[in-house]
Amino acid sequence: MSDFAVEMKGIEKSFGSVHAVIDASFQLKRGEIHSLIGENGAGKSTMMKLLYGMYGIDNGEILVNGKPMTGLTPKVAIANGIGMVHQEFMLVNELTVLENVILGFEPKKGIIIDFHEARKQIQHYIEEYNMDVQINKRIDQISVGEAQRVEIIKVLSRGAETIILDEPTGVLTPQETRKLFDILYTLKAAGKSIIFISHKLNEVMEISDRITVMRQGRVIGTVNKEDTDPRELSKMMVGREVFLDIKRTKQEVGEPVLVVEDLWTSGEKELSKIRGISFDVKAGEIVGIAGVDGNGQSELVEAIAGLREVERGRVTLAGVDITNKSPKLIRETGLAHIPEDRNRMGLNRQASITDNIIITRLRKPPFAKGGLVLDEAAAQKTAEELVKEYDVRPPRAEALTSSLSGGNAQKVVVAREVTEVKKLLIASQPTRGIDIGAIESIRTILQRVKAQGIGVLLVSAELEEILSLSDRIVVLSEGRIAGTMPVEEANEENLGMLMLSGGRKEETAS
Repeated sequence: MSDFAVEMKGIEKSFGSVHAVIDASFQLKRGEIHSLIGENGAGKSTMMKLLYGMYGIDNGEILVNGKPMTGLTPKVAIANGIGMVHQEFMLVNELTVLENVILGFEPKKGIIIDFHEARKQIQHYIEEYNMDVQINKRIDQISVGEAQRVEIIKVLSRGAETIILDEPTGVLTPQETRKLFDILYTLKAAGKSIIFISHKLNEVMEISDRITVMRQGRVIGTVNKEDTDPRELSKMMVGREVFLDIKRTKQEVGEPVLVVEDLWTSGEKELSKIRGISFDVKAGEIVGIAGVDGNGQSELVEAIAGLREVERGRVTLAGVDITNKSPKLIRETGLAHIPEDRNRMGLNRQASITDNIIITRLRKPPFAKGGLVLDEAAAQKTAEELVKEYDVRPPRAEALTSSLSGGNAQKVVVAREVTEVKKLLIASQPTRGIDIGAIESIRTILQRVKAQGIGVLLVSAELEEILSLSDRIVVLSEGRIAGTMPVEEANEENLGMLMLSGGRKEETAS
């Protein structure tokens, strides 16, 4: 039998004119945890979707347990012991854990589903791998970490010996991440082979036996964990030195520029309703909002920015009551906003970089000539200056933003908002889905904004980012403030505990 659970040789995959994977090879040893890392768009998820049969390869060879795979589909992959836990869980919220696990693979007694046998099988996996899952609860009644464990049980129950995990810690608290890692170590000890796709280098260094790095569709190299470090991995991913550990500057803060008092709003779901929270942001400080995604962060930002109705309470910006005012008036009062979804709320992807940069100041000098007439030369000059200053690539102001990578598109949004801000910058998930080089750039820019005496409200699902940049941290859980503390007192452990507290403790940030 082959020493490798999986071998991928000379893999090629294109989507139209885009070469997603170029002559890439990858080997997974039996019983190892092998991380696959790279910038956004490097090809790592595509490689694993090829292995799972979600896409067909254009060229190359895939072997599972030494056996060449042809006509690979998810069904064939499952039959050959390959399982994949996707970043977006494939679960039916209205069904129980038991029903989700057996869906499509129901054990039968005659023509009737044998629920007794199903419970017995699932309980076996829960006990053997310390899964801590309540099989009779509906998916919408369990935590995100528990839902992920359900996905792992699903692939195990279908006979998976090789398990692919795509960005598995992106929605977990530190405590849930620790629980996941304990499960992965148990799976490894049982002889399972695991592929761990991630962008979190500290986690990769902890969990991996070996690490493969991809860049622009190519495999740059595979290294043993003991022979590398996060800085070297970053250099392999980007092609240059990267410094993500931005040194937080200390400075005197001014009076509050944002005051939120007893704020209540509706929510997209029950646990994201904002329920009577109060806090402030002072001039020259960064206040970080931490919490598991979907606990009211989006609703809070939208209420402050005039994009969601405030049901009760008050929002004050620079001494002006902006509660339920229009986004235009709030912007004129001094707020700028980097939205969490740049494509839906931050950019017109069919317009040029120039158009996207000057869209918020069309009626202001030097762009407006006699009312609504646009001074195109002034617009072009400003856009070109910002493209250069913010290192947007390619450096062509006339380029459509639809042609830009995620990181460069985000730089366009950041350039527009940072050069417009007067009192408060809301940076909502500012580095989500972008490459490591752009992350470095945007974190440095946020520190620069703070140094100018502007208040920054930073909303991020990345605790490392919150801890690196914030002066004070407010933790949201189920739409309430679960706690607030200066960054000197914060760490991933105590923040994670507050994130899991379910909003039972409501405090006011000061």
